[in-house]
Amino acid sequence: MTRGSLLEKRSIDYVPLAERHGKVWHLWPVWFSGDAHLATLTVGVLGIALGGNLLWTAAAVVLGCAIGTFFMAFHSAQGPQLGLPQMIQSRPQFGYVGALLVWVVALVNYVGYNSFNQVLAAQALHQLAGRIPVDSPAVVIGFAVLAAGLAVVGYDSIHVAQRGVAFVMIALLTVFSAGGVSIGIPGAQWAPGGFRSGPFLTELLAAASYQLSWSVYVSDYSRYLPREVSVRASFWWTYLGAFVGGAWMMLVGSIAAAAAPRLDVAAALEGAADRIFPGFGAVLLVGALLGLVTVAALNFYGASLTLLSVCDTFRKFSNGVGRRLAPLVLAAIASTLIALGSSSDFLTRFSELLSLLLYLFTPWTAVNLVDFYLVRRGHYSVREIFNPRGMYGRWQWRGLLAYGAGLAAMIPFFSTEFYTGPVARALGGIDVSMLVGLVVAAGVYLLACRSMDLEADRAAAAAADLGLEAQAGAADGGAGDGADGGAAGPAAMAGADSLGAG
Repeated sequence: MTRGSLLEKRSIDYVPLAERHGKVWHLWPVWFSGDAHLATLTVGVLGIALGGNLLWTAAAVVLGCAIGTFFMAFHSAQGPQLGLPQMIQSRPQFGYVGALLVWVVALVNYVGYNSFNQVLAAQALHQLAGRIPVDSPAVVIGFAVLAAGLAVVGYDSIHVAQRGVAFVMIALLTVFSAGGVSIGIPGAQWAPGGFRSGPFLTELLAAASYQLSWSVYVSDYSRYLPREVSVRASFWWTYLGAFVGGAWMMLVGSIAAAAAPRLDVAAALEGAADRIFPGFGAVLLVGALLGLVTVAALNFYGASLTLLSVCDTFRKFSNGVGRRLAPLVLAAIASTLIALGSSSDFLTRFSELLSLLLYLFTPWTAVNLVDFYLVRRGHYSVREIFNPRGMYGRWQWRGLLAYGAGLAAMIPFFSTEFYTGPVARALGGIDVSMLVGLVVAAGVYLLACRSMDLEADRAAAAAADLGLEAQAGAADGGAGDGADGGAAGPAAMAGADSLGAG
């Protein structure tokens, strides 16, 4: 970031070491607040809505969050090591053009989640002020403008906003949890004999999918940290924030739904909190709504970086804050149009989105993590990632093969409203496709990489990045003084062919 500058100047380009800043503990409030909002409540409602009781829904929430956050936190550790956004890091596994496959999936994530966030915001404001229509276009559009405005300012401001929301929500959730005994949950909701496999597994997979969906941009918010930040530290600070925030907020949603199963999410939350003491429901709802604004900013920010990555595939461009504006506007328009056209069966459609994202992200996360931690072990060339004729090629058959194999292996295990695979049908509708996809994609990729000359790959990456820091510092007007792009940006990376092995 530029000293004295409010707006972040970098986009998808490399963050030089001289510009690295921040503390590794800053990751926990980013991801605690990333989960401490209304959309996360909705995930905790799913098991109750399908007929499960509170005891087993809570168990599914905790287990699902533990699984999904595990993979997500390992992606976070990639940021300080590479200094690049998450999606652009997929080029070594899938190729310069092949990475478009996973970027399209990521865009579905950003736009889809924000459209749901906008609908939820309208519901919450209707609950707080009944005169506001539940489908108010003004609220939907205003929410998008607020979130996109924060995303325009960029990385540091998003971190600061997330820290503020984290401390507010910790206080509010502590009060709710301490007063939970006064809410009056029916005894049947705690009965061990109330286990039902369908609601339990749906809730578990929804929680895991929700947490896993952060993987596509989690290192966007760790890429400015100093490179000496260890993998262990960044993993645990991310895991701590995301797991606690996600599980806590989902459990609050489960409790509110168990207390008032016929109400929508916002009304159920307010009603449950008001049983603790009058007026607390509105306060908690406002806090959760603030968190929804900041997490929507994360989504818009990630969408802009992913759209820029897509544009970079076809045409090189110089770096700068202006480059982030057009994709931000496009993402905001797309999510707003979807939100304005949404139907009343919001919860069902949200569950369907989570299932789709789980299926599409699972083989990608397996390939990306196996490559980073087991195959290349973090040794990549930043310059070659931006080089269309470089060492990583336009298409990487290993990653594409593993992704396709993982996704194909999951199909018989799919269990959705629109399609149930033969294995899932034989298992009574139980969906274990995530586990199958992870194992198959990881195994196929490891086998395919046995033919790689990893020593040559590592040597080529090191040679390609000789002088990278000096070049970046010179382009930015001196170490640590600028973030205006230049030699370390996408256009400059493409001009470094002579240093690579490709």
